[in-house]
Amino acid sequence: MPISPNQGSTSGGTAVTITGVNLANATAVHFGSRTATITSNTPTLITAIAPAGCGVVDVNVTTAGGTSNSLSFFYISPPIAVSLDPGSGPTSGGNTITINGYGLSTATTVSFGSTNATPTVVSDSQLSVVVPAGSSSGSVVVTVTTTGGTTAPLTYTYVDAPTLVSLTPTSGSSSGSTSVTVNGTGLASTTAVTFGGITASFAVLTSTTLVAVTPPGSVGSVDVVVTTRGGSATLADGFTYVSGPGI
Repeated sequence: MPISPNQGSTSGGTAVTITGVNLANATAVHFGSRTATITSNTPTLITAIAPAGCGVVDVNVTTAGGTSNSLSFFYISPPIAVSLDPGSGPTSGGNTITINGYGLSTATTVSFGSTNATPTVVSDSQLSVVVPAGSSSGSVVVTVTTTGGTTAPLTYTYVDAPTLVSLTPTSGSSSGSTSVTVNGTGLASTTAVTFGGITASFAVLTSTTLVAVTPPGSVGSVDVVVTTRGGSATLADGFTYVSGPGI
């Protein structure tokens, strides 16, 4: 007498199907000491709604002819999501984040607003999931659905890709240490600035302005790349290293 599914939320409400023989006119389906609601009944099949419960319980069917053998049903506690890492990313999606919490081993769906993604279960306390594209920048509610239920919401923030408009100044000494003002958009979440592939120190002033200090470089023009949570932007040959004077 199989039962499918054989697990469900401790709060009850899981629809289960029980198949077997001589099941017609069932008078009760018991989950441990509790009685389920029967929604349909034929001689070979019963559908029922599991009551609330906990742990592992025996499930059996009672008819006028007696009580069946028992099957096991496993109650799963509701999941808890504690954190997202990272908590933001590009509006285009495609990046992978980690969700930490408890009771996540039966996760089937991670919802980002109204868009669903399928997670990879790392352990009972951790999931990884590829973020779907967002319709616009801004925050959305993230929930995880498991056999035990759905988590309380966390927040994920979609970030637009940055743009670069100008640098001031556009040239400086090959020895580095030139203070350069970078103007653009979407710069608030900047994580890196490079000149010719070499990392520069920087400070974000506003969402449209940051200041970077050039690292040493070879004489000539180099690309300037700004990387944010929303992606990267490049000013090709945006800065020129020049030789210092000598006597």
